[in-house]
Amino acid sequence: MKKILLFAGLLTSFFTYAQDFNRNKMDSLFALIEQHNRGMGSISIFQSGEEVYQNSIGYASVADEIEAVKNTKYRIGSITKMFTATVIMQLIEEDQLSLNTTLDQFFPEVKNADKITIKHLLKHQSGIFNFTNAPDYATYMEKPISKETMVKKISEFDSNFEPGSKSAYSNSNYVLLTFIAEQIDQSTYGEIIEKRITSRCNLENTSVGSKIQPENNEALSYNKSADWESATETHMSVPVGAGAIVSTPEDLNRFLRCLFKGQLVANKSLEKMMNIENGLGIGMFQVPFYNKKAFGHTGGIDGFQANSFYFPDEKTAISYTSNAVDMPVNDIMIGVLSIYFDRPYKLPTFEPNVEISEKTLKNYEGVYASTDLPIKLTITKREGSLIAQGTGQPAFPLTAVSNTKFKYDQAQLKIEFIPGENKMVLEQMGKRYELEKE
Repeated sequence: MKKILLFAGLLTSFFTYAQDFNRNKMDSLFALIEQHNRGMGSISIFQSGEEVYQNSIGYASVADEIEAVKNTKYRIGSITKMFTATVIMQLIEEDQLSLNTTLDQFFPEVKNADKITIKHLLKHQSGIFNFTNAPDYATYMEKPISKETMVKKISEFDSNFEPGSKSAYSNSNYVLLTFIAEQIDQSTYGEIIEKRITSRCNLENTSVGSKIQPENNEALSYNKSADWESATETHMSVPVGAGAIVSTPEDLNRFLRCLFKGQLVANKSLEKMMNIENGLGIGMFQVPFYNKKAFGHTGGIDGFQANSFYFPDEKTAISYTSNAVDMPVNDIMIGVLSIYFDRPYKLPTFEPNVEISEKTLKNYEGVYASTDLPIKLTITKREGSLIAQGTGQPAFPLTAVSNTKFKYDQAQLKIEFIPGENKMVLEQMGKRYELEKE
């Protein structure tokens, strides 16, 4: 459910939009990802309301050898927020709410509820702490939870800032918006989505998720260790309208087309949703690709990641849903857009893993710490490779670049061991840390 930064740093320049894209190159991109075991998922591209490209790679269930197909359903994480925001804008158009309605009319127990408006919730300007960042989140995320308990948890947090003074992404905002919509509509979130969105847009494979059932064409999710390992499975009563929807990339593109054609909200409402403040709109944000602009959202929950964006000027919708990620989804999307919009792009070359002796790997095992970091990093050897795990965080695999250098592309992480000194140097996003083995 965390927002993923997309297409950062791309320079704008003129390019000629082309409908006749290089299909073979697009096929090759996904074939390479699959052949090198760097990801699993499905892609769909719509042009002017029609699907012009679709591909699925990997498995919906690795253990059962159920392959991913066109209609495989994936959890879409925070892309759910686009659906929730659309519902709220519909309620506003029906005069059942306003952007200036304050939260104390529904949940007065939340800190600053009398100052927090619907607009603040929609645009992450409320100052409400993000409950998924709380230390105890992992203790209950896989269990059913009541509305009352969720509101109580959110109400116990102190406010991060004065409502409306700035923006800070928080899943708590959209959980509260879900409960407000349910109270006004006198329906469950699932019923609201079906009545107000999926039935109007003919979305046959979109709904609020429940226990994942691969036999019903639903994908399980995975994290990469030495191989793909089953990820956690968040109970959908926890994220609700912040991240509980399951869908296919085709359905997501239909939703985008429906929304931007004015079939779900009026143009004035859509304009408000597209109005960007501090990088965020209402249920969406804007991303650049050279001289083009797209609107949409990203999503991540358990081992699932998804992107769904619409280019209004080109009438192009592109959605990618993944249940296993080893090549950053951002890199995949840059490849997809570059090929589709005929920009220069070199297909990835996945370097074979450097073979390192068991003795050398064993020597790197241990717990590393630094006074500059709040967590410790544990390194363990597993099946001829190294696994790293930060305190309280999921384990992740390290790819060997040389006898002493390793990397983890998903987090832009690089590690160099200094075996003679029992140290490592860790680099991430321009920052450098020196850790010592305990």
